[in-house]
Amino acid sequence: MAHLWVRAEQRPNEERVGLTPEGTAALIAAGHRVSVEQSSVRAIPIHGYATAGCEIAPENTWPEAPADAIIFGLKELPEDGTPLPHRHIMFGHAYKGQPAGRELLKRFKAGGGTLYDLEYLVDENGRRVAAFGYWAGYAGAAVSLQCWAAQQRGGIAGPVGVHGSSKDLIAALAATLAGLDRPRAIVIGALGRVGTGAADLCDAMGVAVTKWDMAETAHGGPFPEILEHEIFLNCILAMPGTPVFVPETAKRDERRLSVIGDIACDPTSDFSPIKVYDRATDWQAPALRVHDAPVLDVTAIDNLPSMLPVESSQDYAAQLLPALLTLHDLETGVWGRAKAQFDTHTATI
Repeated sequence: MAHLWVRAEQRPNEERVGLTPEGTAALIAAGHRVSVEQSSVRAIPIHGYATAGCEIAPENTWPEAPADAIIFGLKELPEDGTPLPHRHIMFGHAYKGQPAGRELLKRFKAGGGTLYDLEYLVDENGRRVAAFGYWAGYAGAAVSLQCWAAQQRGGIAGPVGVHGSSKDLIAALAATLAGLDRPRAIVIGALGRVGTGAADLCDAMGVAVTKWDMAETAHGGPFPEILEHEIFLNCILAMPGTPVFVPETAKRDERRLSVIGDIACDPTSDFSPIKVYDRATDWQAPALRVHDAPVLDVTAIDNLPSMLPVESSQDYAAQLLPALLTLHDLETGVWGRAKAQFDTHTATI
């Protein structure tokens, strides 16, 4: 059976985890060994994992984990250039031309380790077996509305933070929007998990939503309808063949559009469908002003679900657990397919 080592997240503003205490108990009952690092930031307390029967390890000791341990985290590792000898499960952001991704793959090649990228854990039909998409969409739409509200008051959005629950987020956003008429939003990718979350948040706030998906974008563009809405929420992952939704010229075009919420957030990818910006934003400065007259802000935070860390962790962990229960067989199924992706992308490193 496998030894799964759940590491503490080392990235700022990251409180999520991909395994709950209930999932830990299920893995142990199935014969797997589980170690969970202590964490000063994890939203789910360590005592639940201890009660479930796992081993508790000191924070950030995963580099010294046994050679056969499979290191499981969510976001990126520290970019220190060290070789990576272990097998890692995480979001690598390494297969779409991202500059940092190539450096990560070099580290795996140098250390002899393997990346099982969570984005590429897919079933036999190519559908991801687990995703944070719904809560990314929900939080991303909320931040986009915050950006719009700040514009209406002559400013730019200030810092965002963690909410104890989605109800808390809704209450805070309602206060932010108090006294303002509601904008109109367009969601592209509305039939997916991300788009569903974004549309649900808009509905909860009384924002009219135009919902587009593949049928509406199949002609490949241009898409002048996007410019007719105050807010555009992009919920489509960048990949080969993705059309350009917002070209660079949109900054100077006549438009009502003033906020782009790039929830998919892949600005450094060659396939990004939004060409008016080139870098992600963050929790301290969620809005990037890309044009002044008329104003256009982009918000593109790449760990949006961590604004709702408990709900998003519980949801994701429940989706992923069936795959984790098959860790004893890394050669087939979701793990075999993820390994094939890794092999393909490291072949030229």
